[in-house]
Parts: sequence; C-alpha cells; structure tokens
Amino acid sequence: MRLLTLLATASLLAACGGAPSGAQTPPAAGGSPETRAPNAPYKPAFPGQTRAPLKSAGVAFNAVTVADGLDKPWGLAFLPDGRKLVTERTGALRIVTRDGKLSSPVSGLPKVDNRGQGGLLDVAVHDGWVYFSFSEPRQGGNGTTVARGKLNGEALTDVAVLWRMTPTFDSDKHFGSRLAFSPDGFLFITTGERSDLAGRIQAQKLDAAFGKVIRIYPDGVIPKDNPFTSLVGALPQIWSYGHRNIQSAAINPRTGELWTVEHGPRGGDEVNIPRRGKDYGWPTINYGLEYSGRPVGEGISQKDGMEQPVYYWDPVIAPSGMAFYDAALFPAWKGSLFIGGMRDQKLVRLTLDGDKVVGEEWLLQDLKQRIRDVRVGPDGAVYVLTDGGSLLKLTPKA
Repeated sequence: MRLLTLLATASLLAACGGAPSGAQTPPAAGGSPETRAPNAPYKPAFPGQTRAPLKSAGVAFNAVTVADGLDKPWGLAFLPDGRKLVTERTGALRIVTRDGKLSSPVSGLPKVDNRGQGGLLDVAVHDGWVYFSFSEPRQGGNGTTVARGKLNGEALTDVAVLWRMTPTFDSDKHFGSRLAFSPDGFLFITTGERSDLAGRIQAQKLDAAFGKVIRIYPDGVIPKDNPFTSLVGALPQIWSYGHRNIQSAAINPRTGELWTVEHGPRGGDEVNIPRRGKDYGWPTINYGLEYSGRPVGEGISQKDGMEQPVYYWDPVIAPSGMAFYDAALFPAWKGSLFIGGMRDQKLVRLTLDGDKVVGEEWLLQDLKQRIRDVRVGPDGAVYVLTDGGSLLKLTPKA
C-alpha cells in the first residue's frame, strides 16, 4: 500500500474534471457547503431538508491506496480473512489480497450485459455466501438479477439466482442496484426504473419491479409480511415503490432500518428511509427537472399519500455507495453517514440527529475522482472505490 495524500478537513472548492455542475464559491460562515443556485424552483417541504450547514468534524486522515488497476469497479465487500471482493462492471469479480494484489477474475459468474450503466454491480458477503447483483442479458432486453454462490479459491460454486427484475426491458440504464442485509434477517435489493419513459411510469406500478425496494429472505423466499403479498397482480417481493435509481443503500445501526439514496434527474438526489408499503413519489413528485430543463410531469414536489425525502440535493451529487460510521477508529465520525459522490467528485459526510440531517461536509475533492462505493471495514477504516480504478483506505493521521 502506498500513501496517496494527507488530508485534514476537506477543501470546499469544487473539483475539476468529470462533469462539474457549475462554479462553486466558498460557503459563508454557518452556511451550506453548496453555494451554487439550485436548478429547480421548488421550496423544501420542511426546514433542513436540503442545504444543511457545513459541519466539519475536524478529522485529519491519511488516504492510502490499497489496490490499483481495477476496471470500472462498482461494489466492495470484505471477506472474514481480511481479503476483499471488488466487482468490475465489465463482468469480473476480483479478490484483493491483504497485500493489495488483484486476483485473476473469479470463475463461475454468469454473463452480464455491460452496456451503458449495466454490468456486474454490487457484492456482499453474508453467512458464508457471496451475493452479487448484475444486469442479466435476456431475450428482448435485460434486467437486474441477484444471485449467490460459494467462494472456493478463485471460483464461485453452487451459484443460484435468488431474484429477477420483471418485466424484461431493453435499456442500458438505471439498474440500481445495492444489496443490504437487515439485522432481523432480510435481504433488501434496490432497483432503478430503467430511465426511459416507458420504464419510468412503472415505478408507480406494483406489477413491475422498476423503481422499487425489494425485500426477500437471503435464500430468495418471499416474506409473508411484505406489504403487497395479498394484493392481486402485485409483485409480493416489493417493500416500497416510487423510486428513481437507487445506487446507495445501508442499514442504520442505530435503528436497524434501511436508508437509501437515489439519483434525481437535474437536481433532486434523495435520501430516503424506505418503509413498508410507502410510495416515494417518482415520477409524480420530485425536486429536480428533466435534463432538458423542463419540469418532470406536472412539476410538483409534494402530494398527499407520497413520502418526502429526509434530505435532497440540487445540484446533484450523483450518489453511489453509502455507509454509516459506527466504529471506534474515528470517534469524531461516529454516527455519520458517508455517501459517494460522482458528479463533483467528492465523498459526502452527513451529520445526523436521529432521522434528520443537520450538517454536511465534503471530503476527498482534491483527488478529482468519482467516488463509486464507500464502506466501513472490519478494522474501522473507511474504504472508497473510485471510477478511476483505485481502492483507497482512510485512516487517522498520526
């Protein structure tokens, strides 16, 4: 491992490269780190729903490169023996050894459709199984699929599909998909609504898995207490609906509840706490605009019967990956929520008060790298994957 950079608190100047969303000026005292004008004209539904004040934890840390040379990495998981698993969107699963070397591609994985945003996506280790999500090529299109297998050396064996997104759809966008295991024994799967208008409208339909949070048991069995198991025509795996494209998901260790962050269009990335049977509004309500600058649908951000996000961003951060920090290595970060940001190439840290966001801090902007995933390791360090192909480890600065 090599030392990449030394950082104290984050620089709050916008990073260059990628697709920056406008000039950024330093925040005023007590102001939000976001100083650019919002894209959409909507007002927040309650105080603190967006643009929380800058709250720096004052943490000095080192960012160490654990591994380099990954090809479009997407998901990260930790093995019990200290090795790590990293998915490459092109279709390979790599083992990162304790000294940072990359294995050959693990054999035994199914074919993926790696066009556009598709490919081999999230990965998780649970009860001796390796779980993974991927965009599955099918006749007439593709869809998000979740499978699991046993890792034996550099091979996956006993691979079995647990869940498939339906219907099959011909698109290369908005697959989701993150995996999260709850302490009460369930596997949550997040999906996207496939971006196209024909797919988007299905985020509000209960006979399609687009734009949903899915809840199953780790062996694929459908829980009888899911909200729509008795509704004729509804998919019994659905937990919540009305989502756009959820690429961030984690269990809050304080409450045991699932939290997610989904991509908005031009504005309106949302932090949600998806709850049983609730409708989170997309595409009927949202806090963004179409990429053309026109309103989405009727151009409304609130409607009876639809849930409000806990927090949102406009301009967007383009979220991917998230982790709650509940370890001892960084005492000042305890209770924080970390979210990978791709649009302006930063790691976002949110300060929480219960279920409310009360502060925001931007980190790692000097790297000028899109942050694809963020996890807390068994050692208490914060690990991040970058689209540039690096796995980084954040540790306290001595």
